[in-house]
Amino acid sequence: MERLVYGGEGLARVDGRVVLVPFVLPGERVKVEIYEQARDYHRARLLEVLDPSPHRVQPPCEHFQKCGGCHYQHAAYTYQLELKRSILIETCRRIGKFAPPDSVRIVSGPDLDYRNRTQFHIDRRKVGFHRVSSHRLCPVRRCPISSPMVNQALAVLWRMIPHPRFPDFIRVIEFFTNENQVQVNVLETRADRRVARGFFEWCAREIPGALEPAIEYPAAGHLFRVSHRSFFQVNRFLIDQLVDVALEGAAGQWAVDLYAGVGLFSLPMATRFARVVAVETSASAIADLRFNAERAGLAVEAVRSTADLYLSNLGSTPDFVLADPPRAGLGRAVVRELKRLHPRRLVLVSCNPATLARDLGALLSAGYEVASVSLVDLFPHTYHIESVWQLEWRGDTVATMEHTG
Repeated sequence: MERLVYGGEGLARVDGRVVLVPFVLPGERVKVEIYEQARDYHRARLLEVLDPSPHRVQPPCEHFQKCGGCHYQHAAYTYQLELKRSILIETCRRIGKFAPPDSVRIVSGPDLDYRNRTQFHIDRRKVGFHRVSSHRLCPVRRCPISSPMVNQALAVLWRMIPHPRFPDFIRVIEFFTNENQVQVNVLETRADRRVARGFFEWCAREIPGALEPAIEYPAAGHLFRVSHRSFFQVNRFLIDQLVDVALEGAAGQWAVDLYAGVGLFSLPMATRFARVVAVETSASAIADLRFNAERAGLAVEAVRSTADLYLSNLGSTPDFVLADPPRAGLGRAVVRELKRLHPRRLVLVSCNPATLARDLGALLSAGYEVASVSLVDLFPHTYHIESVWQLEWRGDTVATMEHTG
């Protein structure tokens, strides 16, 4: 195997054709079975590891390679971090056509028990995750990467499911916890049927917080109300560090927080800037953000708008812009407005190296320069890569970045 690529697969070349194989490591010699033949590549399933990597370890979960939730449990955790760093750099070179700085800071925490939010699928009165490359269920009674409170709620769910009262039309259920309470969210039902309040009352007998419309989550020196439909970061060990890295050295008069959610970055920004504008599209999140800022006594202007529409209406330039977009990235319209305004400091928080590389390539060619890069590993044992990029405006030429064709 030559290397790992974004998505969790290993890449090899056989007779000049790319073959993608999951659950392998660079340098390994493996036996595989081809099951998909596309024009430019083949996909294969792993049959046997003939020559294992010295970094290969025993996975901590008995369901690994059956459950589709994790991708790297067969690799020592310190090696996973190096693999992610390599994938991030390679993706930037290939898609963004630029070379990141040699120094990529890695911020990591405990690799197990870290998820404060987990979604479970339910099928035929069993609970678990989708199997690898399938919609079939892999029943799971404990998830090693989920927090203790999530696993306690999962155990309660397993006890409830055999009961005739259990609504058998529930398809996806989510647990979100602050480690004192657990928010129970039914995300999908058959035929869009509604779940009666009685179900949540039943849950609440053993799951504290199941009836609450929101959870109070302490993070980054503040308390955040997070309602059922609001997003919040999932790694309970690294939320504070993520905020610290993103706001390192940030201070000034006017800051804008794009894709602000419930205010995870906005509230700390309000202690560093005279004026903070938080932009968010979700009605639930913007209501939480306003509540959180008011309770904290912080002057945050919460604007419900898309990022591109808000920026397009600006006639002057903020000192500092932070953007934490969804997996789709910033997109052309937001990048265009950022290039027009070119704030002196721009921070991108990204969970998708591919869309990040696309957006960064456009911003760097317009006159931004990378000041620092941090890989904050919010998702151990999975292929997902969270990174924080500190950019500074340098005008129409980029002096220190090496652009590649």
